[in-house]
Amino acid sequence: MNAIRTLLRESIDYAGLFPPAGLDMTIAVANYAQYRAGPSAWALGRFIVPASRLSEFGAAAEPHLAHAPGALPWRLGVLAGPDLGSDLEQIGEFNSRHANPGAAGATADTLEAKATSEAGVEEIMRRLPPGLQAYIEIPIDHDPSRLIAAIGRLGGRAKVRTGGVTKDAFPRTADLTRFVQECVRARVPFKATAGLHHPLRGEYRLTYAPDSPCSIMFGFLNLLLATAVLRTGLDQAEVTGLLEEKSPEAFQVDETGISWRGRRLDLKTLEDARREGMISFGSCSFTEPIADLEALHLLQSEAQRA
Repeated sequence: MNAIRTLLRESIDYAGLFPPAGLDMTIAVANYAQYRAGPSAWALGRFIVPASRLSEFGAAAEPHLAHAPGALPWRLGVLAGPDLGSDLEQIGEFNSRHANPGAAGATADTLEAKATSEAGVEEIMRRLPPGLQAYIEIPIDHDPSRLIAAIGRLGGRAKVRTGGVTKDAFPRTADLTRFVQECVRARVPFKATAGLHHPLRGEYRLTYAPDSPCSIMFGFLNLLLATAVLRTGLDQAEVTGLLEEKSPEAFQVDETGISWRGRRLDLKTLEDARREGMISFGSCSFTEPIADLEALHLLQSEAQRA
């Protein structure tokens, strides 16, 4: 199904180090290497790692990189901590050390940082070195338009937190709708993170613990398509309806596009929305989003394609 592959190509940033998975570095890195070599590699984005753990990542990744000469470099999204200057130094040192033309190599090409004010956005962007793309996570419980405008004016991209391991970590639909609308209006690409393991809106367990509480979560398919249709003129009420859509039957996927309740999105619209709208989403599981799409018959498994 070309339309789903168009919508999800290189979209899932692997965050296996983070809750609820919380894997150790060796396992997370080995998983990423396996996913890169697997049948669903087309959907895999960056490996997400804190700046403070770049050296640890390099040591864990070295055996995998050494056995992949000539392969495309691994791409990293690096999370900044409280000391941005130190983090940028570590990124520079890491990139210098791992830019090896004789092996697969690895490159940290995106920085993910947080800001709550225009001054904070400006500080991050002012210190950003050439060749590093910034995603700036901002709060959305109040009007984020000024922050989004500042991010766009300075060449950054926005980041939104869409959940977590507690019920109160999930934003209101109205707030998420407003964030996406403002990003589309200001032409600021963005990524989302947390609480997006599943394609469609629904009630799911917050963690992998057997006794985990459940909560209503957003779906990554809902959010990707909401971004795409907003760019075609969908109004606020329709966006809310799409973000809260739970029925798989409301979506039709084929080789030439995706439809939601009669609203059609062709391949070009989907491509443009991914390139200029929602760039990616972070997930601590890579296999779960793919398996869910297959279970909903929105994506053919490799066995079905064979």
